[in-house]
This record gives sequence, C-alpha cells and structure tokens, in this order.
Amino acid sequence: MSDVLATATGVEIRLPRGPLLLPETTARIRAGEITALMGASGSGKTTLLRALVGDLPAGATLTGTLDVLGHPPHLLPPGRLRALRRTSVAYVGQDPGSALNPRMTVRRLVAELATDPGEENVLNLLAECRLPLDTGVAGRRPTALSGGQQRRVALARALARTPRLLLLDEPTAGLDSQVRDEIAHLLRHLAVTRNLAVVLATHDAHLAETCADRTVRLTPPTAPAPARTTAHAPAAPAHPAPAGEGITAAALDAHFGHGRRRSPALSQVTFHAAPGTATALVGPSGSGKTTLLRVLAGLHPAHTGHLTLDGHPLAARVQRRTREQQRRVQLVPQNPLAALNPRHTVGRQLTRPLLLHSGLPAGALPDRVAELLDQVGLSADHARRHPAELSGGQRQRVSIARALAAGPDILLCDEVTSALDAGTATEVMELLTRLRTTHRMTLVLVSHEHELVARHTDTVHLIDAGRITESGPTGRLLPA
Repeated sequence: MSDVLATATGVEIRLPRGPLLLPETTARIRAGEITALMGASGSGKTTLLRALVGDLPAGATLTGTLDVLGHPPHLLPPGRLRALRRTSVAYVGQDPGSALNPRMTVRRLVAELATDPGEENVLNLLAECRLPLDTGVAGRRPTALSGGQQRRVALARALARTPRLLLLDEPTAGLDSQVRDEIAHLLRHLAVTRNLAVVLATHDAHLAETCADRTVRLTPPTAPAPARTTAHAPAAPAHPAPAGEGITAAALDAHFGHGRRRSPALSQVTFHAAPGTATALVGPSGSGKTTLLRVLAGLHPAHTGHLTLDGHPLAARVQRRTREQQRRVQLVPQNPLAALNPRHTVGRQLTRPLLLHSGLPAGALPDRVAELLDQVGLSADHARRHPAELSGGQRQRVSIARALAAGPDILLCDEVTSALDAGTATEVMELLTRLRTTHRMTLVLVSHEHELVARHTDTVHLIDAGRITESGPTGRLLPA
C-alpha cells in the first residue's frame, strides 16, 4: 500500500459565530495517488485544501485531527510552517494569476522557486505543463497570458520545488477540452513517476474519472438557495436598454509588451453584438478570447481599429468613457479573487455600484443587495462575509452580482461558470438568459463549456491565434 502522507479525521472548520466552512470530513491521502475532492460550490473543497497547507481563514477553528507529513499544519509555528510549504507541500489556488508577480517573466517566476533554477530545467518544467515554448511564453509576463496559461505557469512553479504533496484547486477551470485531457494525463504521470500525492478540488467529473484513484465527496453544510427561475423576475436595470446597434469592434489589433518584446494578441478582429443577443467567443486557451473582452471593457488598449456603442464612438480606455458608458458595459472576470477587495465585505462591494449607478435611496440599498445575492443563488447573510470566507464558486457569483448591480446593457462574461458545479452553472446561465430576454441585455460569453454555449447563445465567433476564423449561428457552428 502506498505511504499515507496526510490524513483528515473528523475535521470540521467553522468561523466563530459564523458559518460552517467544512462539515465533518475524513480522508487519507497517499503517495503516488490522486485524490479528487468533489461537491457543490460551497461544500468546503477549497477550505480543506487550504487547511492541508495550514492556511485557515482568520478566526476559524478546526476540530478533529489533521496531519500532513507527521505535522498538524494549523498548529505549526510560522517558521516550521514556512519550511513545510517551501520543501514538501505545494498549493495552486483557484485564481493562480493573483499569485503571479506581474513584473516578472514566466522564466523568472519558475526559477525563483526551483530547486534547480537552470534554464534547461525551467524550460523543461514549462514544457511538461504543456506551455507552448515556441510562442516565446517564457519571456512573457503574467498579464500577457491567458487564464489557462497562468494556471499552467502556477503548476510549473509548484512542481519546481519538487514537493511530496501537490494541492490543486480547480486545475482545469478555464481550459479547453484538449488541454483538460492533457492536464489529466500530466497529473497521472506526475503522481506515478514522482511518487507524488495529488489532491485536487474539482467540479470536472471527467477529470476525476480520468485520473483520480479515489474521490472524497463533500456536502454543503446547508443546501444553497437556488437562483429564482419563475416566481420572481430580477429587478430591472436602473435605465432601460436602448434600441441601438449594440457594441461593435472594427479591425482591432492588440498586443502585449513593447518594442522587441511585443507579441500580438489580436489581429484585425471585427466583432458585433446586437442588443438583446447572446454571443459566444470560443477557441483554445490563449487564443485571445479574454483579451477581446478586456478591449471591449476598456481594460486593454486596442492599438489599431475602433469601438462603437450604439453607433457612437466608444473610448478605448475605460477612464475616458462617460459614467453612463461605464455603467452600460460591465465585465465579469475569470479571476474573481483578484477583482474583489479582500478588505471589504460582500455587501459593501455590491453597494458601491448601486451608489454610483442605481439612484436608489440609502434605505433601499440593503434590500437590493439581498435581492442581487438571491438572484445568483446566495443567501442574504453572505453580505457580511469577506471574499476569503467564500468558496471559489461563491466568489464567482458575487462577482456576477456586482456586475448586475450597475444594471448593465452589455455584460461581458469570462468563464463565469468554470468554478461552479453543473447545477449552479445551469442556474447562473438561466439567470443571465432571463436578464437578457426581459431587459434586452446583451450577453457576450467566453466559455469552454460547449454544451452551455449551445443552449444559451445565438451567435458564436470562433477565435484562434488572435483572429476570428468564423462567425455564425451557434446551432450551425457549435451544435448541441
């Protein structure tokens, strides 16, 4: 039998006078094996991973017995805990991009943690994690990478320290099906050849079936409130959606970096989304989908081409747009942890766009916050929590609720269902579809979930290597 490297026996984690973060759970983690943690969003998967690396939310209490390589990580003094993390246990979070220094190149990010920081070893690690070295990715900075590429860089950094225990939170979120399969085979290879114990939290049933030796199923402490479907329609945006021409991009070019380090991200892209339509951007990881959304949102400069909103010029940078234009075009990013302020409660972060755009009196704001949370399947008491007290899926839903608080006419969604279980993902897409049909809101969706795209969009744009290769009805280009 493989060596047992970590055990959780009757482990329960809760906040004082607050929610139960992890219901009583037992698991045994062995060298050379992959253990999958599965369960609905909010069931405690991320909490258990973080407990294994000794990172509990502030004030949280743990009961039961937790042992990692002979140590209770939550009880270790800071010096010994740092040594455990540095030499034996590696953790890759659900939002790996937030842990990558934006000023460092990929090459340096991996070398700084590597037991062997030599160029050959670093490049081998990047190649092992299925990063395309021929594109110059080693010399890029994290902001010039797709979400999927950032995830693989974080995995390479984790492997660079040759850990005995590798903890991964949603390692295939935001990746296309081909790369998902490659990651599954890579994890299987790592577990066997390195005698590595891998623990992954995932909603991806195919990943678990493909590579996991055992599965631990977690159940939420309380069943999440479902997003409402027919009994209550979402409140209308503060301003009715106009009957104009929607958002258009013409002959867009965009790149990352400067001078000799400049690399193309988009090339001669033309895009249009009419009011009340649902449009998908589909393509492999790193193809430019997120960059196009960020250009439309005014967060990444377009170096040639122009944008229009209802036939009127739309400034390339969000700072130069009017407040009304800023309200009308909202982005739900792939990485909610980086987008949410860790120091502010959920309620405060939903209140700010309401103050800016809704025109509601102060006394009505708490009820509107509760309504927004209800629309995305969260209870009103989540308004008192901070982002660190939420699961990855709950943070994603808060990010959606914050965008909806502005009453947008155009909602840009970057992999908004990748961190959600199948049931919650369906509820979120049904919510967005209702908003679209009821209020003529335009939805632009980036997703690798082709089934969801086929069910909930009208038009699809296929994008590869920064170019839109084909556009047309979803039913023709991406049949269900």
